[in-house]
Order: sequence, then C-alpha cells, then structure tokens
Amino acid sequence: MRQLSALDAQFLNFETATNVANIGGLAVLETDLSKESILLRLSERMAGVPQLRQRLVHVPLGLDHPYWADDGEVDLEYHVRELALPAPGDDAQLGEQVARLHERLLDRSRPLWEMYLIHGLAGGRCGIYTKLHHAAVDGLTGAEVLAALMDPGPGAVACEPEPPPELWHMLARSAWHLAANPAHLLRFAGEVLPVLDQLPGVSRLPGAGRLSRLLRRGPSPELPDFAAPYTPLSGPVSSHRRYAFADLPLHEVKRVKNAFGVTVNDVVMTLAASALRRWLMAHGALPDVPLVAGVPFSLRGRTGANDGNQVTIMITQLATQVADARRRLEFVNEAMRQIKERFALTPAGWLRELSESMPAALNGVADRAAFELVGRTAPPINVIVSNIPGPQFPLRIAGVTLLAHYPVSVVTDVSGALNITAFSYNGRLDVGIIACRERVPDVWAFPRYLREALDELKPAS
Repeated sequence: MRQLSALDAQFLNFETATNVANIGGLAVLETDLSKESILLRLSERMAGVPQLRQRLVHVPLGLDHPYWADDGEVDLEYHVRELALPAPGDDAQLGEQVARLHERLLDRSRPLWEMYLIHGLAGGRCGIYTKLHHAAVDGLTGAEVLAALMDPGPGAVACEPEPPPELWHMLARSAWHLAANPAHLLRFAGEVLPVLDQLPGVSRLPGAGRLSRLLRRGPSPELPDFAAPYTPLSGPVSSHRRYAFADLPLHEVKRVKNAFGVTVNDVVMTLAASALRRWLMAHGALPDVPLVAGVPFSLRGRTGANDGNQVTIMITQLATQVADARRRLEFVNEAMRQIKERFALTPAGWLRELSESMPAALNGVADRAAFELVGRTAPPINVIVSNIPGPQFPLRIAGVTLLAHYPVSVVTDVSGALNITAFSYNGRLDVGIIACRERVPDVWAFPRYLREALDELKPAS
C-alpha cells in the first residue's frame, strides 16, 4: 500500500481547468499498428507497471494525502483509444491533435493514464500518444512506462496487487503524519536555512541571503540576480494548448559539444535560448536581461526514496540578450556550471521536506492559493527547458520500428507558457514544444528556430 508523497500530491492540488498536470510522449512508428496489438501487449505487461493499474483512494475529509490501490480489472478499452487524421496527415495536424488531447483533464476515479493510437500519418506511419498524471510519474518514470510496450519485454518483475487501504489504517496514519509535521519542519529548517539563497524562488524573499550567510559555514558560489523579466510568456495560461515537435541530428549536437568543450545539455540549453531569442525578437518583446529557465533535475540515487516523483527544479539564466551565438553558448555553459554547484550544495530532498512540513489538510488550499498568487504577480521563471537521455539504438513496438519519441510536458501560470523538452533517441534529439495556445499561437516557429540555432553553432569543417 503506497501513499502519495506531499510532492506527488502537489501535482493534484495545483491542477485546475487551465493548469493541467499531464505529462506524456508522442511515439511515431514506421508503419501502421492495430489497436488489438496494443491491447494485447498491455495486458501482457500490466502486472509489472503499477502506474497503469492503480487509482487514487482519498482519505476522508482530506486529512492526509491519497493512496494508490489496484483498480481490479483495468478497463483497457477505456484507456486505449484510436483515431485517424484526415489527409494529408502532416506534422501540423498531428501536433494539433496531440495538443487537444493533452489539454484534457484525466478522470481521477480511474488509473491516471490514457493512450491514443493515431492512424493516417503521412508516409504510412502511425503515432501513439500517451499521457499520465504528474502525480503518478516524473519524466524518467514516464519513459519507463512507455518501455512496457517495447520489444522484447522489459523483464520487469510483476508487482503484487495493492488492495485499497482500510479506513482505520488511513486515519491512524493521518494522525501519525500530523504529529510528525513539526519534525519535518525542523529538519527542513536545519538543512535548508544555511542554503536558503540557493533555492529557486525562495532566494528572493527579503532577508533570505543574509540569514543563510549567517548560518552556513564555508564559501558558496556567487549567484546572479534571478529575477524573471516580463515577457509574452508570463502570466496566467489558458486551458488550450499548441504542440510542435522537431528532430535534430545528435551527431551535430555532439560536434558542437566537442568543438567548444561543453556538454550536450549545455548545447540543448543554448539552442533553447537561441530559439527563444528569435521568437521574442519576432514579437518585439526581447528583454535586455536574460530569461530565467526552470531546469528539472532527477533525484534518483541521491535520496533514499524510490517511489513517486524524484525530481527537483533549479533555475538558471538563458543568455537571450546576447547577440552572438558562441558567446551565448559560453554564457549558458557558465550558468549551468553554477547551477551544478548549487545543486551539489542544496539538500537533495528540500522540496519534498518543505512539502511534508505542512499538514496535508492544509496543503491543498495552500498549494492552490500560493500557485495562483505567484502566477498572477511574480512568476519566478519564464520557461522550462529539460533534456532527458534515452537509448541510442532502435526500439520496436509489436515488431514495428519506433522512429521518434517526442516529449509532451506541462505549462502553468508559474512555470511560463512554454515548455521545451528534448529526448535523445537512436542518434536524434527529439524535441517536444508545448505552449499555451493564446500566448504562443505560432508554436511551429520553434522547430525552425531550433534548426537555425544549431546551424549557427556548427564548427567550420
């Protein structure tokens, strides 16, 4: 019987009709595939993938965070659906369809996932769009869920079914957690106060820097002012999305990496900065200070916990104000070096400890109120940029080759109206760009901007 962590529950708490916490991916396959083959594969693999079997069980009166319990006989016909694009089945049509599916809330009375088999893609291809709730998975776990479809089987050990928790157990555990909240708060204070000026958003609170410098021992990296400038990406998002995708040759990204002595992630961040600069210039809205990006970091291996979301977010500057592409790369490389130093100093589970320090009954109200206030007044970041490493060999689903896998992530009032997530697969960098439809109606400009950004960084042959 597994309970959601406070961090998992936050993804449920902040969700509204406009702030939707779905994450997922668009897999593009070489030839068409039948729904029956997908249903067969899932029925064979469900036992090893609890995220596909489990639904939420709520504690009475919201006294504690919900639990996960097996749904009994999962209705695969409900979760797996199929549709077809009209001719010509091009990328723009596919992106529009994925955006419409991604913006819809999941039914919380069922396991929190849906899968769509999309026929009619140009060239005889087909797509599989999968979405899951962020309360159930983070980016890496989501990729593991997709692996359940792959050939050959992932070799996962079947998980024991988790029955619904009994009422007395939930209430007893709620009382225990309520008693433990002060201890969580003390632990959070002891670990985090000395590095308060290193934490995203928190570092800008009045007196945070002075307090942390007073309490910590030893030097810490000098940090720039992480004030996010106002751009067309700032402020509340609508309930509708736009989605575009691009693929970049990974060997060209690595050529840039090797030529300038940086990392693949530095190059990805620079490509995002360059694309954003082009877009902002096209809209006459380029600030003379750098944009601030949220960068998710996986905590797997850094904390003792293995279940639920194992992710934190750090912030860094994107050199959108720098005109020269190579200088922009140098700026990003230095900014990422600083973020790694901060990540090494910061307690790995600070976000989880902060979440656990507040009684669950208050968390929902507090999360929503804080989210709305920050989103409308002072969003801490302009954009989320993420880079997820993937396998560098071809994969297959039911015998059909997987050509590409484009991430589909989250945009919110607080994180900005645009999210750029890259996934490396089989010699390619597959990039998914999700955006608020009202704030970024021209999302299909970004694939072109990303390719132009890579071209301008290529070293001379």
